[in-house]
Amino acid sequence: MVKELFIETEKKMKKALEASQHELALIRTAKATTSLLDGIKVDYYGTKVPLNQVAALSVPEARLLLVQPWEKNMVKEIEKALLASDLGLTPNSDGHVIRLPIPPLTEERRKELVKVVHRLAEEGRIAVRNVRRDAIEELRKLEKDGGLPQDDSKKAQDHVQELTDTYVNKVNEIMEAKEKEIMEV
Repeated sequence: MVKELFIETEKKMKKALEASQHELALIRTAKATTSLLDGIKVDYYGTKVPLNQVAALSVPEARLLLVQPWEKNMVKEIEKALLASDLGLTPNSDGHVIRLPIPPLTEERRKELVKVVHRLAEEGRIAVRNVRRDAIEELRKLEKDGGLPQDDSKKAQDHVQELTDTYVNKVNEIMEAKEKEIMEV
C-alpha cells in the first residue's frame, strides 16, 4: 500500500512539474520557438482547432517564426487568430505564408516576464506541495487505522518530503533557466 502511494505521489509530482514546464515554455523570450504558438486556436470551418493542425510551423531564423497554412484560404483565419492572441506579435503575410518577426524585448518587458515566470514557478511548487499534503494525509490515515506502524509512517512521510524537495528543486531549476533566457540580451 505504501509503495503504491509513493509511485502515485511521484507520478502526480511529475505531472505538476511537466505542467510548469509547459506553462513556462509558452512565455515569449527574444528567441523564436514554435511552442509560442501552442495555445493559438484557429477557426477551421466553424471549429476551433490548434494552429499546428492547419499549418506547418517552423523557425527559419533566430527571430522569425514561419506559418505555412496547408490550405491557402486559411491565411486570413490564421492572421485573425494571431492578432487576437496575447502574444503581441504582428503577422506579415504574402498570401501564401505568414511571417512572425520576434521583436527584441525591452528591459521593462523582460522584468515583467521574470515576474510572470516567478508566479508560474510558485504555482508549480504549490502543486507539488499539494501532492505532498495529500500523500501525508493518506499515510496518517493508514497509521490511525492501524495499517501502518508509527515509525514506518514517519519514514514514509520523510520519503514523501524528499520527493517533494526533489520536485520543488526541479521547478526552481526550470524557473532559473527561463529567467536567464529572458534576461539574456
